[in-house]
Amino acid sequence: MTAETWEFETERSPWWLILMAGILNLIVGILLLANPGKTAIALVWVLGLYWFVQGIFVLVAMFLDHSAWGWKLFMGVLGILAGIVVMRHPIASALVVPSILILLLGIQGLVMGVISLVLAFRGGGWGAGILGALSILFGIILIMNYANLLTVLTYIWVVAIVAIAGGIVQIVVAFQQR
Repeated sequence: MTAETWEFETERSPWWLILMAGILNLIVGILLLANPGKTAIALVWVLGLYWFVQGIFVLVAMFLDHSAWGWKLFMGVLGILAGIVVMRHPIASALVVPSILILLLGIQGLVMGVISLVLAFRGGGWGAGILGALSILFGIILIMNYANLLTVLTYIWVVAIVAIAGGIVQIVVAFQQR
């Protein structure tokens, strides 16, 4: 029996689309580093606009497809209300949204840490145990400091650095695909 190679044909995004996304990531990252407050407010306002428009589309979809109409009604109204609240109070939202994301990351750290510890005790090795303990520790630190302004600012800086690095990688990949 001979080994066969399977080739999967995947559809690539156009190179210029990857380039545009990379440039946008680079710009957002630089703006977040240069002026984190105003940029965070602008990004949160755009998020509020997205939630508002998405809520309208969900309500329209409810009338076109009547399945699960209760959930669609709930999600549509929730999206519209969340969008209105975020757009009417962008400064408060610029502080609350990153704080909630930090809290969620802390909870995720706790859950992943517990899972890693369980895997370590089931034969996963010392590495899984150490990573699990560190994950729990960092999760607790994030949960205890999620509303701290310095933690929110640090989170914004980390997002900025990741956006810049991701933007550079996307630009390089775009020119490689060209």
